Amino acid sequence: MTDNNLHPVLRAVCALAGGVLIAVGLVLLVLPGPGLLLVFAGMVLLARAVPALRHRVEPVRIRALQAAEESVSSRWRIAGSTLVGLGLIGAGVAWGLVPQLPFGGWSTGGSLIVSGIVLFALLGWSYHRLQRVSAARR
Repeated sequence: MTDNNLHPVLRAVCALAGGVLIAVGLVLLVLPGPGLLLVFAGMVLLARAVPALRHRVEPVRIRALQAAEESVSSRWRIAGSTLVGLGLIGAGVAWGLVPQLPFGGWSTGGSLIVSGIVLFALLGWSYHRLQRVSAARR
C-alpha cells in the first residue's frame, strides 16, 4: 500500500502523531538535547499523511542528524542534557506526589517523567551514532 492510498483513518493518525511529535520537538529545542530528532520523526509521519510535504523531509533530516551530533559533541553538552533529563524526572515525581502544585497529579508528573526518559533515549542514541560516525571516519 503506497502512502497515497492510505486509509483515511490511518492518514489522520499519521497526521496527528506527526503533529504531536513536531510540537514536542519544537518545545525540546529550547532544552539542551536532540529535540530536532523529534521534529524529523514528526515530519516523516506528516509526510506520509500529506505526500506534498515529502520534499521538506530531507533538509530536516540532515539538520536533525547534525544537531544530534552537536548535542553530544562535548562533555559540557552531555552534562547539561543529563541535568535537564534528571530535572524533568525529578519535577515529574514532585508533581505526582504534591497535588497542591499547579496542574498537580500523576498525569502531569507522568508526562514530565516520560519527557525525561525520551530525552535520555535520544541522548543515548545520539551518542552511539556519533561514536559510529567517528569510528567510520578513522
